[in-house]
Amino acid sequence: MEYWVKNMKKVKSLIITGFGINCEEEMAAAYDLAGAETDIVHLNDLFLNRISIHDYDILNFPGGFSFGDDLGSGKVLANKMKYKKMKNDKLFFLDLQDFLSDGKYIMGVCNGFQFLVKMGLLPNTEGDMQQQVTLTRNNSAQFEDRWCYLKVNQPSLTPFLENIELLQLPVRHGEGKLIIKNQQIETEIVEQNLNCLSYCDEEGNVTSKYPLNPNGAELNCAGLTNATGQVFGLMPHPEAFLSLYNHPNWGQMKRSNSGISAEGDGLKIFKNIVKYILNRQARKDAKVYVLKKG
Repeated sequence: MEYWVKNMKKVKSLIITGFGINCEEEMAAAYDLAGAETDIVHLNDLFLNRISIHDYDILNFPGGFSFGDDLGSGKVLANKMKYKKMKNDKLFFLDLQDFLSDGKYIMGVCNGFQFLVKMGLLPNTEGDMQQQVTLTRNNSAQFEDRWCYLKVNQPSLTPFLENIELLQLPVRHGEGKLIIKNQQIETEIVEQNLNCLSYCDEEGNVTSKYPLNPNGAELNCAGLTNATGQVFGLMPHPEAFLSLYNHPNWGQMKRSNSGISAEGDGLKIFKNIVKYILNRQARKDAKVYVLKKG
């Protein structure tokens, strides 16, 4: 026991920036608070092989306005990541697939979620990395900047949402409406439990009613995972609610519940994945230690 505790490595989180991404510092703060070791890297540094994603446990695509959303939110950056060759002549998209094959994790928030679906990494029900859904203009035809309640749909496949039932997080998007390509894919998403996060009311009742569902997403979907739980994307911003004092109504919340945690709901997601990876590494190291002892 003492051997692997002393030799346990920190979880390493890589956060991508550049081309209009603008929430990288908040996401880095989230992982720092969760106990991870975090680096922020421009996407070009990956393309030039100055940094390798394989040196990290979690790869993160934060929110922002990549390429100004001029051709649809996330579409340009999704194409860039899917078809760009790195300096070593390997497609970056193939490097992402190898990263996942190694059992590692990818998270995308807002604009990051948009290019995960447009790359075909979510929901990926057939495992062929083809785009099956899109995120497009809100039903309100306006930018939505508001706080929403979110229900974690059980059973949750992704460790990012482990032991969470209800969250409150802010949304900040103009194109957050999930549209599914056809009925077959919708059925697969439901049957495989990939619709992991739904817009709901304060009691956790899933709803399509505006503004509780701020964009009109099909399945009232606020977040998707893939079948392995390794890829997780969501429209709301967990990195924007790390402390109770990030909430616009924190004063009343504290007066009505003096024992309320000073941590924001969003921090739970980052703590979950860091804890999960640490526990997995601990089990692996303990097994190696037992074999060495034997």
